[in-house]
Amino acid sequence: MDFERLIPVIRRLALEAGDRIMAIYDGPDFDVRAKSDESPVTAADEAADALISEGLAEAFPQVALVTEEQAASHGQEVATFLIVDPLDGTKEFVQRRGDFTVNIAYVEAGVPLRGVVYAPAKGRLFYTLPDGRSVEEKGSFDKDHAGEVVPITVSVPDNRALMVVASKSHRDQATDDYIAQYGVQDMTSAGSSLKFCLVATGEADLYPRLGRTMEWDTAAGDAVLRGAGGEMVRFDDHQPFTYGKPGFANPFFIAYAPGVLLVK
Repeated sequence: MDFERLIPVIRRLALEAGDRIMAIYDGPDFDVRAKSDESPVTAADEAADALISEGLAEAFPQVALVTEEQAASHGQEVATFLIVDPLDGTKEFVQRRGDFTVNIAYVEAGVPLRGVVYAPAKGRLFYTLPDGRSVEEKGSFDKDHAGEVVPITVSVPDNRALMVVASKSHRDQATDDYIAQYGVQDMTSAGSSLKFCLVATGEADLYPRLGRTMEWDTAAGDAVLRGAGGEMVRFDDHQPFTYGKPGFANPFFIAYAPGVLLVK
């Protein structure tokens, strides 16, 4: 993959998808339907998916494409592919809480090497540069020209006073019990892949997820986290987290800044 070409494309598509999403978000009431797995879907999910899918297929026709809204068409496991969640945090979108993101990532040999996470309602844009380092872009988000980019890096954690981020819509007792085993200074809740970005910027040290997720939920945020020096491992055995699994379902996981002493 030519990363010098990839990054401007996925950045622009994320921004364009964000515009479509916000046009619906800021408009009158919108319909919410349930998919076969009972998760919600809106016109914003579908509009963003169509825009990103068309753009990626045109720019990179030789690369397999997996998106949340078209996942049923991908029955075989793959090792190298583009993966998209056009609107991560649909529940946050429906409740107009702002914690939703557009996510595009490139996975090679099971590893998310590059990615972009855009939170249009929050005005935050995170992505990996062609060399793999992660940045947050500031400014007006011109589609064709990147503005000021600020390198981001994970924290140097204090294991006696960790900053922990957890899911806003999927918090449960098992997660709280796990977090209670750490020395926690403060906790915050966030929706969607923003949780990865908070660890990547050093705004949090630890993000455990003891709940169902899919690869498109995590790949872009994982790429941004890795590019900022962070790590992501399986919850059960702390082994490396990989992508391209059959069905694209994730195990539980822990995303964290190196230096956090993980509890087994």
